Parts: sequence; C-alpha cells; structure tokens
Amino acid sequence: MKRKKEILIKFGNKVRKHRKLLDLSQEELAERAELHRTYIGMIERAEKNITLENIEKIAKALDLTVDSLMKLDK
Repeated sequence: MKRKKEILIKFGNKVRKHRKLLDLSQEELAERAELHRTYIGMIERAEKNITLENIEKIAKALDLTVDSLMKLDK
C-alpha cells in the first residue's frame, strides 16, 4: 500500500511542477486536458489513481510526452 501511495505522490508532484513551470492554474490545466478542476487537484495531492487515458491528456496539456511525464525519479 505504501508503494502505491508513493508513486501517486511522485506523479502528482511532477504534474504540479510542470503546471507551475507553464504558469497554469489547476483550472487552466484542467481545461487544456478536458478534465475537471477538482480532478487535477486530487491528482496533485495523490488522492486519485489516474488512468492511462488521463495521463495522456495531462501530458499533452503540459506539452510533454507520456514517457517524460512518467519518468518519476527526477
């Protein structure tokens, strides 16, 4: 269980980092990704386990590839 939470935290932190680099609000990112604003917040707070389809939407909205978004060690 701890490992699952750890990966969600790393992913959420990476989404937040790249969102802020683009100077986007959660709402702006959600609009770009065609997702709900609260869903983006839940991802960033590691409260939601995200689907592959939504990973792809977020990556595109952040101008990243899925591969680069999924590299969580950096």
